[in-house]
Amino acid sequence: MTVHELKELLNARNLTETLPEDAEVTCGYSCDLLSWVMSHGESGMAWATVQTHMNVVAVAVLADMACVVLPEDVEMEKEVLQKAENEGIVILSSPLTSYEICGKMYERQIPAHT
Repeated sequence: MTVHELKELLNARNLTETLPEDAEVTCGYSCDLLSWVMSHGESGMAWATVQTHMNVVAVAVLADMACVVLPEDVEMEKEVLQKAENEGIVILSSPLTSYEICGKMYERQIPAHT
């Protein structure tokens, strides 16, 4: 599944509008503890988190994630979104809860991280 297809599945908006949505989503994850995500992040991951600060982008870049998904229509500050665009990390915002986001990814057979 591509980031674009995930965006459609989650009824999400791409907050980093200038970035392409063609990256392949290979696994999903939900966690708000950055140190934990740093040790479990993977290339191609779609990461659901309510965190919105600059370190979210740094962790996503470190793991070469496909995208970050913010649940419940959470927004990010403009400066953080600019950093995400500069680093090539797509940020999606969905009206769904983290639980629902993970459930939809699971239904589509996107595996959890390995």
